[in-house]
Amino acid sequence: MKKDSGIGPKNVGSLDFSLISLLRALVLDGVIAENDAKKVLARSRASENAPAKNPLIVIAEAGLSRAGMSHEPVVMEFLVAWLAEKSGLDYLKIDPLKVDVQGVTTLVSYAYASRYKILPVEVLAEWVIIATGDPFHFEWQQELEQMLRKKIRRVLANPNDISRYLIEFYALTDSVKRALGRAGATSQGGVMNLEQMLELGRTGKLDANDRYVVNIVDWLLQYAFEQRASDIHLEPRRGNSDVRFRIDGVLHPVYQLPTVVMGAVVSRLKVLGRMDLAEKRRPQDGRIKTKGPSGEIELRLSTMPSVFGEKLVMRIFDPEVTVRGFSELGFSDKELGQWKKLISSPNGIILVTGPTGSGKTTTLYSTLKYLARPEVNVCTVEDPIEMVEPKLNQMQVHAAIGLDFATGLKTFLRQDPDIIMVGEIRDLATAEMAVQAALTGHLVFSTLHTNDAPSAIIRLLDIGVPHYLIRATVLGVLAQRLARTLCPHCRKPGQLDEELWRSLTHPWKIAPEGRFNRPVGCLECRETGYHGRVGIYEMFVLSPAVRSLIRQDCELSEIRGQAVKEGLTPLNIAGALKVSSGVTSIEEVFRVVGAVDV
Repeated sequence: MKKDSGIGPKNVGSLDFSLISLLRALVLDGVIAENDAKKVLARSRASENAPAKNPLIVIAEAGLSRAGMSHEPVVMEFLVAWLAEKSGLDYLKIDPLKVDVQGVTTLVSYAYASRYKILPVEVLAEWVIIATGDPFHFEWQQELEQMLRKKIRRVLANPNDISRYLIEFYALTDSVKRALGRAGATSQGGVMNLEQMLELGRTGKLDANDRYVVNIVDWLLQYAFEQRASDIHLEPRRGNSDVRFRIDGVLHPVYQLPTVVMGAVVSRLKVLGRMDLAEKRRPQDGRIKTKGPSGEIELRLSTMPSVFGEKLVMRIFDPEVTVRGFSELGFSDKELGQWKKLISSPNGIILVTGPTGSGKTTTLYSTLKYLARPEVNVCTVEDPIEMVEPKLNQMQVHAAIGLDFATGLKTFLRQDPDIIMVGEIRDLATAEMAVQAALTGHLVFSTLHTNDAPSAIIRLLDIGVPHYLIRATVLGVLAQRLARTLCPHCRKPGQLDEELWRSLTHPWKIAPEGRFNRPVGCLECRETGYHGRVGIYEMFVLSPAVRSLIRQDCELSEIRGQAVKEGLTPLNIAGALKVSSGVTSIEEVFRVVGAVDV
């Protein structure tokens, strides 16, 4: 007689946190097939001697598909959300950026939290929210309520996340605590700059190579890579100093460190970036190369003296992000055709404009990588070199020894280049060398800081470049911005704000057509409604008619008006097209572009 597996409907009982009970409930709810459930149970019984695992982990690791839907895998997050609904608890996807690590780790000891596999995630005036991976065992709740004198609200979370963050959060707190202990309670005044305090009897000084400081730095970098941060800001304050990450162009508070510990963390990073550790009064630049989830990652460091110590900003250059194909940058078919035609010119100057953080570097590196063939010599002079690319010959500006952009360009002209990239045209000397390079048969790329593409011509005139040289050398200008894209997991069709649309597209009268989506917010995008960014471009190609308007006393309105007549799509209209294609929201485009006057 065949042994009963215990999975079938006749054995239905009350749900508990055993593997057989969860499998039975999944089968009854039509989530998985009965045969799949039997296989999981059989494998579990065959490995009874192995360490006990959370049954949700066992089911998730089995690689099952939804019943009748082979393309829908039964993943952990689905199982946790399903069980939360069955058990009457709220489901929580733990977002480490929203957890006050210092606050929650002081509530419960690590030993107690790991014993019951729970993790405090939020502390309120009268409540403490605690995540658990087991909804049916909560004997700890009453005990904790008495200890904390607060009500406890349980939420169900991914048990893998609980295990991971339990270790990370408590290890970080322990490292900060021990580092602070090494520094001594009275050492806080030692890191201040303008508010220096008289300090007597100081007994300890926190070293940059202290192992607890090393642990904090390692956690900080790894955390930033996982959260897709583009910049890390370390900002000293009087009491606790702030750590913030820039993600998709927006800054998020991450953690607060005691200022003395922040000083040691900054010193550790300065050591790694080969900067002068003793110099705290002057700004410095450095570079760190490390490994991240996608391979080698470079970080550009910049320090700035502030009232309470050195402020440090690290810009993260991930090759997977910084060097992309044109299709990933957000070019439309028309824009891509114009850009490829422009960059295939044998000589001349091509400018990329936009504010800091608008994606100019990504566009230029992607373009240079596209052009860097074996038969072509591509040289760059940068301040600093933001991404080391093996196909390029890159030179770093060193103002202290007289190596500026103009000098670098002069050197390049003796190096038999085909294509030259100048990090930025800042002064007349650099502009003149760029013009000379273009006139002698080289293709020159550079950047300017202007609000739109036609303004680049006025900017060159302001610098002092003669109008006839601008006519002879400048081929085109690309102005750009970066707008956050709507999260593909939660965006939904929405109604367009017609008043905002008219403001965005003014003075053009463009009827809103297409599919308009709105941000919603989900676990994948941290409830922001946005995930990733896309470029918005204004392509300005200098035609003979536009060149004829370039005079020493020309007006921007004349040049822009002629460019629009010839088909220039302004930034605001390019953004509106992104909105009508459902890629981003009108509020986001208005935030980064705004209305453009013509």
